[in-house]
Amino acid sequence: MLLKILEKIKSKELRSFISFFLTAILGAGTNFITQIPYKSLFLYLGFADKPAFNLSVSAGYLTATVVSFIPAKVFAFSAKESGNTRRESVKFLIIALVAWGIQVGISSLTFDHVANKYFSQYSLFVREKGSHVVGMGFSFLANYFGHKFLTFRSTGIYDKIKTRNPR
Repeated sequence: MLLKILEKIKSKELRSFISFFLTAILGAGTNFITQIPYKSLFLYLGFADKPAFNLSVSAGYLTATVVSFIPAKVFAFSAKESGNTRRESVKFLIIALVAWGIQVGISSLTFDHVANKYFSQYSLFVREKGSHVVGMGFSFLANYFGHKFLTFRSTGIYDKIKTRNPR
């Protein structure tokens, strides 16, 4: 049903964005849900609350990155048969690392300077999850534009590097 709706959307840009958004929901759900047991694991391993939060956000993000590569390639950017999966996976990983840094950094800053300052009456869990969602939003934007303009597009950079280093 979703594929039929997407086929009816005339604008290729809008269709690509909506497809990426739907793919991102899978990644975001994975990220959001897995962060909770990861935090419990890091607390169990003896980490203090703040490091456990940052590490669990990182682990959730990395789990979501693995889960979302194929759907992003196939559905969001129509690169199913590009023949460049290895090259795309390297670029995907680079963009993912940048977006990971953005997510962890924004989540941590939001937690420290917004959630704890203005929402201290809420539980630690609510403040952490709210901060996590803010970080995920910024990460979504970094991922979308990075993958759109670099990962699933032929930029010529790989070919230039390859010609410099013949093997």
